[in-house]
Amino acid sequence: MKPASRIQATIEILERDQDIRVPLDSCVGDYMRNRRYIGSKDRRDVAERVYEIARHHARIGWWLSKNEVDDTPRARVICWLALGSGADEKRFRDLFDGSSYAPEKLDDEEEALVKKLVGQNIEHKDMEEAILVECPPDHEAVLRDYFGDAFKDEMVAMIHPATLDVRANIFTMERENVQQSLAKDGVETTPTPFSPWGLRCAEKAYLSKTKAMNKGWLEIQDEGSQLIAHVCDVQPSMQVLDYCAGGGGKTLALASAMKRKGRIVAMDIDARRLENGRRRYKKAGLADIIEIRPLSDEKHKKWLKRQKATFDIVLTDVPCSGTGTWRRNPDMRWRNYGPTLEELLQTQSDILDKVSKAVKVGGKLVYATCSLLPAENELQIENFLKNHEDFEVSPLDESLGLGTPYMRLTPHRHKTDGFFAAVLKRKEN
Repeated sequence: MKPASRIQATIEILERDQDIRVPLDSCVGDYMRNRRYIGSKDRRDVAERVYEIARHHARIGWWLSKNEVDDTPRARVICWLALGSGADEKRFRDLFDGSSYAPEKLDDEEEALVKKLVGQNIEHKDMEEAILVECPPDHEAVLRDYFGDAFKDEMVAMIHPATLDVRANIFTMERENVQQSLAKDGVETTPTPFSPWGLRCAEKAYLSKTKAMNKGWLEIQDEGSQLIAHVCDVQPSMQVLDYCAGGGGKTLALASAMKRKGRIVAMDIDARRLENGRRRYKKAGLADIIEIRPLSDEKHKKWLKRQKATFDIVLTDVPCSGTGTWRRNPDMRWRNYGPTLEELLQTQSDILDKVSKAVKVGGKLVYATCSLLPAENELQIENFLKNHEDFEVSPLDESLGLGTPYMRLTPHRHKTDGFFAAVLKRKEN
């Protein structure tokens, strides 16, 4: 693709995203999937530009409003090229030349906008702090209250792209050996600071071509997600229930830590995602101890009701607002693609109540979210404990550096996605 065609593709993806209102990653994926002729470098260039525009959503909107320009995908691309990419007027004429597969030529209003924007910085002294740090109005008050003086630093950290982390499958290969294998394939990594299983890639890497990936010695997984499995503290021969297991990332981490000894039951409402996990379990050599039970099947719901005081550990990585994943999903700052917060809070409460019955006396219930909001985290636990006096908080060891009594991770403090986890113990009589 010529440079102008890449710009046109960017505009088309943003227009599609505006019209169909699906998550941005799905929108980009669908666009590329239907255009097999687009090369890998072109795909990467276009996708990165789309995401950069999404990461600067509020600031771009501020500039368009300041200049009284309609907020359209094309206007956002023009704004980003001038303010984020440093394009000059000549560059705009080259990119917007009206040729085949290129954007139409700039009209008079657009040319006037370009003249005003060229040479400016995307951040302006007149911008309010919430605009500068890309904080959505719906969450500003709550996040300011929670983060206090660290609000700006915490929000800025969530603008930048996430790191690429992997988890070593320690059942088949120790972390240092996985690191050495990746290095042989040209992928440089460093051990993650908190997860004993994790490695952080120094830069973008094509892991699909590495021996470690093809042999099942690693899984791509954010360090924060690994730490949810880590604080479960599973041991070989345990009985474990991974409720809301999804595609099985944490299921695999748990099975690896258990050294393929014991039993893990993976449950989720999405049967397709659960089934997709089977291939991963087999590749990692851990399928023997993982039992899949989709909640879409009524017989599995009935089965769960019969599991009174059965499991040593029950992990509930519940549906949530996803506010902790804004580094990966910048569009989610401004759009909600699923249930409302009120609906999510009720779902989380219902799940906790339902699965708590399956925990053995002396066993642990681990509640986790990828949310930054106290209503989904600390307050949810407080409400649960008021109604379940047979449970108590099992505080995390301060030496882990993850927070206590609960695990609270943020991109600023831990260089992970935003995660919360609470370990609750069922009291012994």
